Amino acid sequence: MRTTLAGLCVALLLAGCSSAAPSAVSGPTSAPPSSPPAAAASDALALERAFERVITQVLPSIVQINTRVGLGSGIVYDAKGHIVTNAHVVGQAREMEVTLATGGAPRPARLVFSFPQGDLAVIKVEDAGGLRPARFGDSSKLRVGQIVLAMGNPLGLTGSVTNGIVSATGRTVSEPQPGGVIANAIQTSAAINPGNSGGALVNLAGEVIGIPTLAATNPELGGGAAPGIGFAIPSNTATDVANQIIEHGKVVNTRRAALGIRGNTVIGGNGSPSGVLVFGVVPGGAAAKAGIQPGEVIVSVDGTATPTMAALAEALARFQPGDQAKVEVIRLDGSRETVTVTLGELQAE
Repeated sequence: MRTTLAGLCVALLLAGCSSAAPSAVSGPTSAPPSSPPAAAASDALALERAFERVITQVLPSIVQINTRVGLGSGIVYDAKGHIVTNAHVVGQAREMEVTLATGGAPRPARLVFSFPQGDLAVIKVEDAGGLRPARFGDSSKLRVGQIVLAMGNPLGLTGSVTNGIVSATGRTVSEPQPGGVIANAIQTSAAINPGNSGGALVNLAGEVIGIPTLAATNPELGGGAAPGIGFAIPSNTATDVANQIIEHGKVVNTRRAALGIRGNTVIGGNGSPSGVLVFGVVPGGAAAKAGIQPGEVIVSVDGTATPTMAALAEALARFQPGDQAKVEVIRLDGSRETVTVTLGELQAE
């Protein structure tokens, strides 16, 4: 392919030289190529300056979080030392170290609360001196095509920045670890690499509009990252969770629907996932009230197949507590039945 392209380039170059050379017959010659319009150059310079301005404003609010088992990123949330990040960044750690993008010695920090189901957590540094809180924007106003910057510490490279656009909004994405579901996720083409998690997705107004959390993987590449496809938790979700944690020490309202079951993925006779086996129901919960019993298998919610626990969690993420959903189950006698369930609220673990 490279040889073919090189040949094509040479051919075009030669054709250009030929047309620009003096002709053997009298007549006007071709005009030399015009320079880029001044307006285009001015627009490019303005965009470059916008990038510089946003990076200068926001990067000091991005920190690196180190635990005994890994590293990630976080965003300074307030002047009291609270930092919002991903739950999978802190993992099981209760203590960690935080390094500012502006440098200096690492600062001890402790976990305030972790919300694995939404992959969010808040930590607090002991020394809040010099911290610069970030400014959070309204993620509900995002438009597809907006330019965004992803800021964090990919591969431990402190204060790294990548750029891209908002590719889509309203995605529902499940995570293998910590097993949470991101509802209304922002899809972006800005590169997200290990260590970016918990950092900031920022618009050109210098507002944090999302928290980069994971990159899509491509099974055809052996599970490697799919270039240009990353996902971020919306800022409105992050600030809601962070405010609850700071005020109450925990998440008191997940705003997420739940069936009120404990279950496992069932593997069918063909070796493929075929549903969710209910091995426990919460007394007085949504499933119990609808007559769903242990030993039964949930196969769909509102017509969406639920072959795995992850698929069930994704299906439920589209609902709000109090909504009604039609749940198809395989009863203990092998018969199928669809029941209407009034969904409850997911409780923070």
